Amino acid sequence: MLIHIGFGNIVNTSKIIAIVSPESAPIKRLVQNAKEKGLAIDATQGRKTKSVLVMENSQVVLSALLPETIAGRVQAGVEEAEESQEEER
Repeated sequence: MLIHIGFGNIVNTSKIIAIVSPESAPIKRLVQNAKEKGLAIDATQGRKTKSVLVMENSQVVLSALLPETIAGRVQAGVEEAEESQEEER
């Protein structure tokens, strides 16, 4: 399932390990290391980074949306998928 993370950018929810705030020192180091290795995807369109999505392939995706907003979209997508599966039965 895909979700919108802002400014027309979309990620695969099945590949997300964590959605975190970029404010803590460990997350800042994680993002910096990912940038140095070429594993960071900046989806902020020049805006302030408000959330970091840690993906299962060691990539990090930077988003200008709050973690709560993205988590809500993921949850809504999961609920919608469950409802459509129930309808198919």
